[in-house]
Amino acid sequence: MSRAPLGSVLTAIVTPFDSDLEVDEQAFVSLLRHVSANGSDGVVVAATTGEPSTLTNTEHLRLIELACSERPAGTSVIASTGSNDTAQACAMTERAIELGADAVLSVAPYYNRPNRRGLVRHYTEIAKAAGKPVVLYNIPARAGIDMPNDLLAELAQIEHIDYVKQANNANLAPVDGLGLYAGNDDVFARTLDLNGCGGILVASHVAGNLMRRMVDEPERRAEIDAVLQPLYRALGVTTNPIPVKAALNLLGHRVGGLRLPLVEADDEETEVVRTALVACGLLD
Repeated sequence: MSRAPLGSVLTAIVTPFDSDLEVDEQAFVSLLRHVSANGSDGVVVAATTGEPSTLTNTEHLRLIELACSERPAGTSVIASTGSNDTAQACAMTERAIELGADAVLSVAPYYNRPNRRGLVRHYTEIAKAAGKPVVLYNIPARAGIDMPNDLLAELAQIEHIDYVKQANNANLAPVDGLGLYAGNDDVFARTLDLNGCGGILVASHVAGNLMRRMVDEPERRAEIDAVLQPLYRALGVTTNPIPVKAALNLLGHRVGGLRLPLVEADDEETEVVRTALVACGLLD
């Protein structure tokens, strides 16, 4: 399978915090290097898993800057710059591209629930601001609106709207004009089988080499996917990114806690994660 321009295994990288819940830049760079050395073609910075809703704009842009300046050779950086305010999304997009991002991820505008005409105008402005590939992000569970595939095909006609991260499994299908990325780990294999580009993933923080093999060894894809399904479920035991931060801390990566209103995994949730890591051979 040929590699997509942005990569096939893209990790939606967490934002590490120190004991005072300040962004831990050294830990972020260390994690960036770890995922790049273990199966990931690139990272998506300050997406859902990176806790953007509790980052200041300064922190958000600094993470993008760090990722672009510290990335290992060949690692792509996709900056999450979406907002339900078009002007804010455009401003963040322009700045991310200036900092060196290869593309931007732009979530469907949440809370204010624009209609179809509003969505088309929103993404037209973002595409102009980017001047580089834009990855649409359809996640109705968080955004409150669903972008159906016929709308995605319409948006694909806008210059620079090149990909979609599809986090509504019911909508997972090829869309004319868009490269398809799995937005949920449990449909990564299915997306590859549909000749999609790959996935924007969470489990690749800890199982990146196995997920890489799903791309490189299609004849073993179903087998590897079956092995990883319990891990995918464990990383969904409570709200993302609580479980993946627990997993990373169990594996010795210093990523710290979470900013309120998110809280750290409790003992029961941590044990679910631990059990899944052991079952996958990732933790003794």
